[in-house]
Amino acid sequence: MKVLVIEDNRELASSIHDFLAAESYICELSHSFGEAYDKLLFFSYDCILLDIMLPDGNGLELLRLIKKEKIQSSILIISARDALDDKVNGLEGGADDYITKPFHLPELHARLRAIYRRKRLEGSHIISFKEITLDTDMLEARVNGVLLDTTKKEFDLLLYFLVNKNRVLSRQAIATHLWGDYTDNLANFDFVYQHVKNLRKKISMVNGTDYIETIYGLGYKFNSSRS
Repeated sequence: MKVLVIEDNRELASSIHDFLAAESYICELSHSFGEAYDKLLFFSYDCILLDIMLPDGNGLELLRLIKKEKIQSSILIISARDALDDKVNGLEGGADDYITKPFHLPELHARLRAIYRRKRLEGSHIISFKEITLDTDMLEARVNGVLLDTTKKEFDLLLYFLVNKNRVLSRQAIATHLWGDYTDNLANFDFVYQHVKNLRKKISMVNGTDYIETIYGLGYKFNSSRS
């Protein structure tokens, strides 16, 4: 999962970043309203952790802008406030969940996973398509019942393809989703080609269908109609 943490408390933001990074998340940080808004306009995230109190604006106003711009990210509000009105306003404004400071990082992690399962994986940690099955809890990929010897990035890449079936994904979009926003400044994305090539090879070795279609000049597409 790729997460943007919008939190002005740098110590807390750093703790969240380190914890999620250890869980193999791609985690980016913003410490102000303006910095966060700029990131949201140029990059995409699976989930946004949004603090209500920011030094240059209100998190609920940023939530309204996110919805106005039709940014397709899940939103988990984090705030020191425990007032009922803040929770109600946040949830009615389009947030998916709300957690109050202080909180334990494992609880935050559990809420993130629950949001992702609910919105992207239809409520389950198992995602299946024909002969392919992924277990996002165990980080296991199976094809025709055979466990694939995938790296973490190859697993994440296959999951990204499965939840975006039949959509053309550019090499830059794949790189940004799996490696973070810093890839925006890279001269080329040849490493994406190598990961796709390795994933295709491993699926073919267990007699799986190669659903990954190369769209020349653009990127790749997981073509569900292939057989």
